[in-house]
Amino acid sequence: MSGSILIIDHDMELAQALAVYLERQKFEVRIVDSTKNALEIIRNLNPEIILADPNGPAPLDFDVLQQIKSLKLKSQLIIYSVPDVLEKSMNFFQTDALDYIRKPVSSIELDLSLQKAIKWLAIEEKLEKNSREIKDLKNAQALLQQLFDEVPCYITVQDKNYRVTATNRLFKRDFGNEIGEFCYKIYKHRTTPCTDCPVAATFEDGQRHQTEEVVTSKSGEQYHVLTWTAPIRDETNQNTQGMEMATNITPIRQLQDHLTSLGLMLGSMSHGIKGMLTALDGGIYLLETGISHQDPERTSRAFEQVRQMVERIRKMVLEILYFTKSRELEYQEIDVQELVRSITEIIKPSASSHNIALQISIPAAPGLIEIDPDWFRSALINFLENAVDACSSDTAKNQHYIKFNIFLKGTDQVCFEIKDNGMGMDQETKEKMFTLFFSSKGSKGTGLGLFVSNHVIRQHGGTVSVESSVKKGSRFEICIPRTCAKKKFNPV
Repeated sequence: MSGSILIIDHDMELAQALAVYLERQKFEVRIVDSTKNALEIIRNLNPEIILADPNGPAPLDFDVLQQIKSLKLKSQLIIYSVPDVLEKSMNFFQTDALDYIRKPVSSIELDLSLQKAIKWLAIEEKLEKNSREIKDLKNAQALLQQLFDEVPCYITVQDKNYRVTATNRLFKRDFGNEIGEFCYKIYKHRTTPCTDCPVAATFEDGQRHQTEEVVTSKSGEQYHVLTWTAPIRDETNQNTQGMEMATNITPIRQLQDHLTSLGLMLGSMSHGIKGMLTALDGGIYLLETGISHQDPERTSRAFEQVRQMVERIRKMVLEILYFTKSRELEYQEIDVQELVRSITEIIKPSASSHNIALQISIPAAPGLIEIDPDWFRSALINFLENAVDACSSDTAKNQHYIKFNIFLKGTDQVCFEIKDNGMGMDQETKEKMFTLFFSSKGSKGTGLGLFVSNHVIRQHGGTVSVESSVKKGSRFEICIPRTCAKKKFNPV
């Protein structure tokens, strides 16, 4: 082997030893101990190979090494260092460096890297014969890649099985680098293709299609996106792949006029309110006739109907008030046992009417907790009512239960576990359940309950964790600080 090599290393003794080894192989070697000094030598010497270690008593400046690469020399950069620095170098330079070698330097690895560098130099020398055409091609490819990467939206290319074959930089940042994974699994964590998939429509008719979706990033954040799809054709004009472009419109959705959202919400709830008022009117009539006829059974049924309707109306009004008017929490010290007793009194009748076993577990002396009793009680009731709905909607089991367990985490946290063996949730539903206006109950739900409950817990400085499996059931764990929450946490 032969050629010119520049060694950049703070460890001059090691650099000199490497130089001796390389000079025996007929390389012309220069040594510098800093990248700044190396810049001037590189401009004058234009070495074929640069062997650099970004480590030492004062680590070398990565930005200066990048400046060296930006000189667009023929030089092939080989990085060698200790494992931690080498991994950092890989993240920083990626394919800008030809090779990466671990310290202590193996002669075999070094020789192979040098052979690779020499081969690349030979290839580049041959390519220079057609430099104009190659340069134009590279510029075109670089421009296309830059456009592909820098477009401010998510871009994927998918095959007919919906497997991702290419992604741009923004997509990689928010959804990961997986190639060959199913689009619907990456975007929505589904196990089957999405219904009304625009990519499927593009493969079917070869036309562009548009839709709006809610997707989940790798960090768990949910984004509203507008998607456009278009066909990618091969040289025979066959539609072999589909391109999907998705624009994140979450900030726009978040900035929508609050009153408009409220109007839409009230419009969607008007039918439910009318039905509840009608049922309340019927209950009052039944109560009146029961009293006038001295019929205890009719009176009892009427009272239960009125009570249920009043509770439903109360719950809906609280949700609307929470949504329309932010306010600071009004904290009080409440005995945990008394809180649990008041909640179970409300839930027990509903659970019993659906033959659901309600099991309650609470420590002997759980003590006091500092909360806004109205809002926090409503939040827990909402979670428990959803557990009742999950069990009552599940026709596959003969027996259902809801476990309401209260336990302490250390001395500063009180946790409420709600576990049921109802119908459970798939991954997509679990990820969307706290989204405003999302409801898995169709026309029976407003899409406000869990959204409000989640925000109430967050206002208390607490957390909500969810586990769920389809047909097996769900588990919610709600933990909040025991004291001083009003001093630590602001309203969300």
